[in-house]
Amino acid sequence: MSFRVVPAAYVLLTDAEGRVLLQLRQNTGYRDGHWAAAAAGHVEAGEPVQAAACREAAEELGITIDLADLVPLTTMHRTHGNGREIDERVDFFFACTRWSGEAERREPEKSAALRWCALDDLPYPVVPHERHVLDGMRAGTLAGIVSFGF
Repeated sequence: MSFRVVPAAYVLLTDAEGRVLLQLRQNTGYRDGHWAAAAAGHVEAGEPVQAAACREAAEELGITIDLADLVPLTTMHRTHGNGREIDERVDFFFACTRWSGEAERREPEKSAALRWCALDDLPYPVVPHERHVLDGMRAGTLAGIVSFGF
């Protein structure tokens, strides 16, 4: 039996104060009511993960990110442990401190709010696997490759 994973790209925008931009999820069917990366989504067929990260930032926040401004943070292999293909994931997390435009909610039907948050004062609740990455960023202990849910 072959194993399949769903790839996703996450952009953690950080400002000069070290805060990260988070969105409050709504009406998505996944972790609604949780805070999450302000820009994230599935990698499309034939699309490099870095291009997916930039595309998601443009679609969700209306900003333009240069590929050179994406800094790889970690790659996360995660599972929900239920055997469903959609719940087997490889997530690519990027940090970004430079972009063009003013970040705003471009998909208000999916995002109830945007908020700049200090890593040591995150809102509750944060999507658990994203909280793992944010906590690792804060502590300076984030490994290049991590597993979650196994």
